[in-house]
Amino acid sequence: MKTHFSLSDFDFTLPPELIAQHPAAQRSSSRLLDGQATAAVDRRFADLPGLLRPGDLLVFNDTKVVKARLFGQKSSGGKLELLIERVLSPGADSGHEVAAHMKVSKKPLPGAVLQMDGGFTATLLGRWPNEDGPLYRFALSSDPYALMAQHGHVPLPPYITHADSADDEQRYQTVFAKHPGAVAAPTAALHFDAAVLAQLESRGVQRASVTLHVGAGTFQPVKTDNIADHIMHFERFEVPLATHEAIAACKARGGRVVAVGTTTVRALESSARFGPACNDTNIFITPGFEFRMVDLLLTNFHLPKSTLMLLVSAFAGYEHIMALYRHAIDQRYRFFSYGDAMLLDRHTASKAIE
Repeated sequence: MKTHFSLSDFDFTLPPELIAQHPAAQRSSSRLLDGQATAAVDRRFADLPGLLRPGDLLVFNDTKVVKARLFGQKSSGGKLELLIERVLSPGADSGHEVAAHMKVSKKPLPGAVLQMDGGFTATLLGRWPNEDGPLYRFALSSDPYALMAQHGHVPLPPYITHADSADDEQRYQTVFAKHPGAVAAPTAALHFDAAVLAQLESRGVQRASVTLHVGAGTFQPVKTDNIADHIMHFERFEVPLATHEAIAACKARGGRVVAVGTTTVRALESSARFGPACNDTNIFITPGFEFRMVDLLLTNFHLPKSTLMLLVSAFAGYEHIMALYRHAIDQRYRFFSYGDAMLLDRHTASKAIE
């Protein structure tokens, strides 16, 4: 069993045509790679209820993707794009401040007033969260959520090549999205529809939720060959008391906690380590991590050399994950946000990175 890892260990070659550019015709018609056992089993996502037991607990991330991509121009006429990562002061009586990524040929200076498509303005205040921060702080001329809803675009991942459409506005969103604030969807949950949820309920599988507002950092590759040198991005989250109670009851009756997506794992394991008062996490889950909450993981397929590849390797075991990915590529599974899913059991013998 491999115990020492470098970034190159989490690389693989993916044929470009396997990167899903559009969702499946129906949410639950995606494929499901059952990776619970040592051998992979090819299934359909609609088979999921039969793979779970009465008394198991599915935990979803109920964040809602906002139309966070905004376009505009500088006073010089140069085009620019903002991706709002976090609303800092929402509401009618606030300063309407946001933290955002900015894509522009030449960065404007603090104080610059940007004219945004739709007739509103964004005033650059400086960097965020500090003067050396990776994001920019802006004051918008009106409520950020209202402006995004009216003038924004769906922030599709960088590997999806088409412009956002009305179909993306519906399908790059879960059916139970509730709390606005994410710039990326919790993609493992995109496969659920009313029929699958009804089958799960009738089987006696219970449900709970967390909220983790997925940031654009989820798409950023790890760039340091020494994995421990990677600086993880922060994301806001909340694990309600009711979910903690549901997990405790599940464990007491011998059920399994099934995390729907890596974002749910990050929220649950952060809460387990740092307590219920924690609401901002940069937890970095790598092989050797001791999972305290999650027993099964439902997830999509992830980018090579990404933090999420490290997370799933920590959860299910490095050798097992790499074998599953080889199988998925051989069997022409669809990858990434609009792609297919896999179901993983927690590996209990992983060793720490040294």
